[in-house]
Amino acid sequence: MAEIIFQSKLDAQRFYNHLLKYLSYNHKKETILLLEDRHIVKVLDGFTSVDIFELLKTAFYDFITNTKRNDWFREIIKNKYYYEDLEEQEQILEILYSVLEGQREDLAVFFKETNGELNILKAAIDHIFQDNVSFSFDSFIKFRLRSYFQMLERSVELAIDEYKMEQEYQMFVQMLRDFLINREPKMDALHLLFNEEITFYNEQFVEIKRGELTRMIDRKLLVNHPVYVDSASIAPLLSLAPTSIFIYTKDPEEPLVRTIKNIFEERVTIKTFDALREMKKGAENYDSAEYHA
Repeated sequence: MAEIIFQSKLDAQRFYNHLLKYLSYNHKKETILLLEDRHIVKVLDGFTSVDIFELLKTAFYDFITNTKRNDWFREIIKNKYYYEDLEEQEQILEILYSVLEGQREDLAVFFKETNGELNILKAAIDHIFQDNVSFSFDSFIKFRLRSYFQMLERSVELAIDEYKMEQEYQMFVQMLRDFLINREPKMDALHLLFNEEITFYNEQFVEIKRGELTRMIDRKLLVNHPVYVDSASIAPLLSLAPTSIFIYTKDPEEPLVRTIKNIFEERVTIKTFDALREMKKGAENYDSAEYHA
């Protein structure tokens, strides 16, 4: 009924095991064979379901897009981009799969061709799986899936670009953490309101105007790290090095909020956007009570 010939003994064994799982409820014991010496997987007649070819095509598609795709990703990462360290490979793969599984909307636009290539893959599988089919797995991959492989290579390239950016970001964060180590705090607490722009407040919830913030910035910080430090937010925070930073925001996952949290770590407390109003009201009531006393 169907015969698939592999160059690799391991591939033949893996596909055989994969196929057994897919067809376990639809076959008799002798209908799926592995000819180990010739690296051949055979699917014989004797199935109870008339849709067996659909199951076989689905199993084959799944084998390519999961088991083999992971192999090919690793080969591209190692042989084309020379990332031989296993930990680095895993980090790049993690980025790849987070996008392919829909977890990274920020990168999804760069992988928009993926669905089209998967449709081409399905069409190629539909074309080759006919009655009494016999074909070479490796020839099928080589001649039918060129555009699919090109898509895999482009996906890896994009994931590596993102990996490099993340590595640079981590170096940036660590550099600024090191800057803070021996820096004396200029304030006990600083409050930041994230709205359309960032507003700074001191311990008494009095707004610190932009000109005043600019004067507080340590000029050595901008001279030594001019590319990395945002003079409107990060530079004032590093210069003041407050013991505690309270951030009021509607979106705790906003990139700048996450960066501040990554740099200042346990010094940062995230609060709701409306919490500042209550805190300011409490401070005003306290000041009023002190005045009348």
